[in-house]
Amino acid sequence: MLRLVISPRVRMDNAMLTRRTVLNLSAALAASKLASAQAPAPATVPGNSPIGMLKSRRTEAKPITNEERQARVERAQHLMQENKLNAIAVIGGTSLEYFSNVRWGNSERLFVMILPARGEPFFVAPAFERDRALEQIARGPFGESPHVFTWQENDSPYEVVASALRERGIATGNIGIEERVTFVFADGIGRALPAAKIASATPVTAACRMIKSPAEIALMRLANSVTLQAYEAAWKMIREGMTQHEFGALVSAAHQKLGFQGGASVQVGEYSALPHGSIKPQTIREGTILLIDGGCSVEHYESDISRTFVLGKPTDKMKHVFDIVHRAQAAALAAARPGVACDAVDAAARQVIVDAGYGPGFKYFTHRVGHGIGMDGHEWPYLIATNTLQNGGKSIALQAQMTFSDEPGIYIRGEFGVRLEDDMHILADGSELFTPQSPSIEDPFGPA
Repeated sequence: MLRLVISPRVRMDNAMLTRRTVLNLSAALAASKLASAQAPAPATVPGNSPIGMLKSRRTEAKPITNEERQARVERAQHLMQENKLNAIAVIGGTSLEYFSNVRWGNSERLFVMILPARGEPFFVAPAFERDRALEQIARGPFGESPHVFTWQENDSPYEVVASALRERGIATGNIGIEERVTFVFADGIGRALPAAKIASATPVTAACRMIKSPAEIALMRLANSVTLQAYEAAWKMIREGMTQHEFGALVSAAHQKLGFQGGASVQVGEYSALPHGSIKPQTIREGTILLIDGGCSVEHYESDISRTFVLGKPTDKMKHVFDIVHRAQAAALAAARPGVACDAVDAAARQVIVDAGYGPGFKYFTHRVGHGIGMDGHEWPYLIATNTLQNGGKSIALQAQMTFSDEPGIYIRGEFGVRLEDDMHILADGSELFTPQSPSIEDPFGPA
């Protein structure tokens, strides 16, 4: 017997749990995506089982190069000039890693990268963290001799930021603050720079990150392939009487065998009608629907896949609702192409569902059809009308190399819910899903 002990996938480089982290922790726990994480039970699988026979795919993952990160910095600087920003401030989190390859956990102490519109970036770090900062920065595109300014515990880190900006002659310009910067840091920088204007850096950081390179697409394609493979292996081992946590542990075990940390939340029966599930105990029975939603991370790029299926024989109503959602997912895919407004993709899927009698509006299809995905499970842009990115109130238009989830659903309270989700890649003249659509509620993965 092969015994796999599944550890929660917590990104230690960030003090806050992301949605995808919570989702994966929920896979094998008595918790929903929004619940607190606890240690999941280990999964035990035979070596000759569908999960036991999986092989690691780690060697297929090719890390992002520093040459690509340098090109990202140059793209950001171009966008800063377009948006009349003299510099942007980025603290620990996804955007910092995206540009610099620095993974830094945020605390009450300011660690920040300042990227000017022209010239080299600089970092401001606690003095006692200087060596660790230099070690991390050296892994990225800025080499082993970066500009690092430090502050002692009795100093103001914001005055250090202001002083460094004054040295560069940009203390009176427009300073963009990345959207994940906490208020205390943004406020502190603003107070130390009374002659500067504090603005949003989102038109720079989001505009960079939402257009994926071939290397990013390859990592996302692999992440999606791994997750679908893990789901299918776990599905082949499902049995009546399992709890949702036991099945979730199988999904996590399958990801681990494939070489990556991942998992899924599992909702059974009436709880599948809650899009992000319930913490209540659930047992898998013959004829009940299961809705699983999860993914994995490959070199810090995410997958997000949902499958809905029945153990045993579904009712005619279940099959009918599945068919509607399947058609809605296909409608969103058909609508998605460069130049189309993000909200038009949502509208295409929603129209199918409303026309089938599950309307109006958000009555049964209670969420948007999709979100951007990349290094974060949810990131810009979003497939909904309120997604403007300071775009004069207009919904963002799709561009080639954007990536999204495509996840319509119908949720009938007290009965069941159906959601189908695959990740979508916008091409030059249309779009594709990284993974095949689920063919049926009885056979969610199709022929082997």
